[in-house]
Amino acid sequence: MDERDERVDDGVGGGAGGAVGGGGVPEQQRRSGDPAGDVYEWFRRGAKLLAQGNPAAAEQLLARAAAAEPASRSIRESLARAQFDAGSYAAALENFRTVALADPSDDYAQFGWGVAAARLGDFESSAEHLALAVAMRPDADHYRAALRQTRATLAARAGAFGPLLPGAPGYLEPPRGRASGQEPGTTAGPEPTGERDRRDG
Repeated sequence: MDERDERVDDGVGGGAGGAVGGGGVPEQQRRSGDPAGDVYEWFRRGAKLLAQGNPAAAEQLLARAAAAEPASRSIRESLARAQFDAGSYAAALENFRTVALADPSDDYAQFGWGVAAARLGDFESSAEHLALAVAMRPDADHYRAALRQTRATLAARAGAFGPLLPGAPGYLEPPRGRASGQEPGTTAGPEPTGERDRRDG
């Protein structure tokens, strides 16, 4: 996914989830195996790993941060980006969806919801959320490109560009059997007339 400017203005480290004193997790509540530092540090390190192209490692840190600060949209959005880049599209969709439902005017969350839905094959939902993102930010080329691609896929599935050719995504083999002039139980098509004529002649 395209990179997004970090947003740390929604109370990362100072809201719900049991954090104290500037985002730290109380020592008595820290589970064994938690990474060193506080929630804000987990968020910053996770965002850095994501920017460096390590989405799986970023996802681990950001998931810890999101568990500690479930109301933070910045953490959840970064987690969704890491999950998307790591190929966990269903998890990414749920986190983008959570951010978008909390703030329907968040164009990037709508975009993320749309592209994650497309990766999962739900092009109707994808088109809906990508259209919202484009309406909010019509100048974003990558938003418009994603919407065009989703709409083209929907049109192709509806047959707007003619029949799909063999080998194309979504192509279905024609039915076999009586409808295609074959005898029941056979799989080969009718033999060419020329072959029959040569044998009979």
